Amino acid sequence: MTLCLRSLDHHRLPEAETLARATDFAARVARRRTVRDFAPDPVPRAVIERCLAAAGTAPSGANQQPWHFVAIGADAALRRRIRAAAEEEEREFYEKRAPKEWLEALAPLGTDPNKPFLETAPWLIAIFVRAHGVAPGGGVVKHYYATESVGIATGILITAVHEAGLVSLTHTPSPMGFLNTLLGRPANERPFLLLVVGYPSPGAQVPDITREPLDSIATFLP
Repeated sequence: MTLCLRSLDHHRLPEAETLARATDFAARVARRRTVRDFAPDPVPRAVIERCLAAAGTAPSGANQQPWHFVAIGADAALRRRIRAAAEEEEREFYEKRAPKEWLEALAPLGTDPNKPFLETAPWLIAIFVRAHGVAPGGGVVKHYYATESVGIATGILITAVHEAGLVSLTHTPSPMGFLNTLLGRPANERPFLLLVVGYPSPGAQVPDITREPLDSIATFLP
């Protein structure tokens, strides 16, 4: 197969502008917080579409783009089923599966098995990893670095949601196989996480946490 190439659409910026843009973006994204109290106020579908389009630009192993996003809007019955299934798994986790150390780490964040935001927030986005593709004849098409690729796409999605003036919550009940059943996804797709998206409720609060400074998370070598 011959690879078709085209010119890169890139315009080099003056160094001062490069630094200014990086500094401005770092300041904006530093205001992003995970929110658990959502307002029911609607968010236009077009906004979610643009955020998902941004996520779809992520790099992926062999450009196989091994992700699928299911955006769930105002279907109250479906949301109730998702919440019921998620809370069932969460109760099992908190009461039986989670080690003591894990529960102690979660305690300051105030999390528990109750997930009302799954019905309150205007959008839920279920993110799936396509573990492998399916050829036209039904054969298996191997995917490379599928989980890593979907992780990158999810990071772009979360950032796009923040840039759009919305808030989000990454929800990961485990296991999440119920999402395949409820959302009609095929067996070659594995749930990665459930992203809750919307506006914060009036007076919403978040844990008073800090982030590690740059010199704790990065090393620069000559």
